[in-house]
This record gives sequence, structure tokens and C-alpha cells, in this order.
Amino acid sequence: MNAINIAAETVPHGEEAASGGLPQMDVSTFAGQLFWLALTFGILFVMMKNYIIPRLGGIIEERGDRIADDLDQAAEFKQQAEEAQIAYEDALSSARAKAQSIAADQRNAIDQQIASMQTSMETELGEKISDAEKRITDMKENAQEKVREAAVDTTKAIVEALIEEDTTTDAVNTALNSVIAR
Repeated sequence: MNAINIAAETVPHGEEAASGGLPQMDVSTFAGQLFWLALTFGILFVMMKNYIIPRLGGIIEERGDRIADDLDQAAEFKQQAEEAQIAYEDALSSARAKAQSIAADQRNAIDQQIASMQTSMETELGEKISDAEKRITDMKENAQEKVREAAVDTTKAIVEALIEEDTTTDAVNTALNSVIAR
């Protein structure tokens, strides 16, 4: 025999319908149910009041303190970051000012070097120009002397060829001087 047949033999057919439905709604068991309800509720109430709620309150308070500490620490870090930002900007501006100062100093030094080089070049060129002018003047004088000598020689040769007479260099010089003076 199986388990279904055994259960059917112990409970006569139709008696379970006559028992009246749900057992917790049976009025004869209300006193026991109320007792166990009160006892269970009381035990749960005492456990909640003495153990669970204080622990939850401690955990909530601890989390609130931790959050407040974290917020305080974040505010402190924010203040430090702002101070670091200000220090960075100050350092950056001083570095820019120093760079501009160095650039200005270098520009002035280069300008002075250029002016010095320009002055020395002008002096050197002035000396070379005066030397060149002196050489040109000397060359002019030499050229004039050479031209005068050539003119004297040519004049002597022409006079000798035309009139077949020897002339002196002094006579030719005197004649040339009179021609040049006109």
C-alpha cells in the first residue's frame, strides 16, 4: 500500500470538510494563539529594544560621524587645493616676470653688443675709407706727376720733331705751367 491509501484510511472521507476550514480561525484555539502571539511579540520587542535598535542606532551614528569626518576632510582638502592653486599661480606669475626680465636683460645685452660692433665697424670702416682716400689722393698726385712727366716728355719730343731743336725740361715746364694756368 502506498502513502495515499494509508492517509485515506485513517481519515474517513468527508470529515475534513466538516472540521470547519482554517484552524487559526477556530474559536476554541484563540486563547492559545493569543498567548503565543503575546509571548512572541514580547520577546521580539525586547530583542528589538535592547539589541537590534541600539546596534542600528550605533551603526547609523557611526556612519553619520564618518560622513561628517569625510566632509570635513574634503573641505580641508579643497582648501589645501585652493591654496596650492594660488601658490601655483603666484609661482607661475613670478616665473613669467623673471623670464620677461631675463629676456629684457638679454635683449639689452645684445643691443649693446650690436651697438659696440656697429661702432667698431664704423671706426674700422672710417679708417679704411680714410686710408683709401689717402691712397687715392696719393695716386692722384702720382698720376698728375706722371701725366706732367709724360706731357713734358711728349712736348719735348714734339718740339724736337717739329723744330728740330733740343729744348730744356725747364722751358717745357714753364710753357706747360702757363697753359695750365689759363
